[in-house]
Amino acid sequence: MRTIAAIYTGVALVKPLSDQLKEALPGFRIMNILDDSLIAEIIAEGRLTPAVRRRLYSYYDAAASAGAELILNTCSSIGDAVYAAREFIPVPIVRIDEAMARRAVAEASRIAVLATLSTTLDPTISLVKRCAAEAGKTVTAISAVAEGAFPAITAGDAATHDRLVAETAKKVAEDCDVILLAQGSMARMEAPLRELTGKTVYSSPRLAIETLKKMLEAGN
Repeated sequence: MRTIAAIYTGVALVKPLSDQLKEALPGFRIMNILDDSLIAEIIAEGRLTPAVRRRLYSYYDAAASAGAELILNTCSSIGDAVYAAREFIPVPIVRIDEAMARRAVAEASRIAVLATLSTTLDPTISLVKRCAAEAGKTVTAISAVAEGAFPAITAGDAATHDRLVAETAKKVAEDCDVILLAQGSMARMEAPLRELTGKTVYSSPRLAIETLKKMLEAGN
């Protein structure tokens, strides 16, 4: 059976995203690779370390060796590692947040990036600016962290996560045209925040899956 691999750094996203992938791509086997030590090290060090890159690249290589046609990098905090890996991994690697960033840049000039981890902000803002430069457009990126939301969702406390994300979104809504949810685990809040703020809100999983489908239909 044809295979797609998804690389995770946190358990919260595995089941919901895997379910979405299976529903959208019924003819494919979904290979899930999870290593939560990656995000733990990034949080501890405050950056994407060489050691994290090495382990991540080993997972890309394992996925390719197992026959994956595409690899989905599901963690925005390690998104910048994708570019170097594309030079030597023999199958396409998709950043989960790239399609979201491109959509936002195409539609708005004031973009708020809302995260539950501070380590996700810089990679996501960098991605937004990269996409804007490629589009020949100048954008203003506003960043905000919903402090305490990541530990809550990791501990299974979705209600606290959702409340903290909503409170943070309200604080930045007046200063932006579009709100980006920097982590896939925040996707559950896309519709509620749209209703709460009256702003366009994008999360990454749905748009990334659309990208995967288009790539597979076009033969990568």
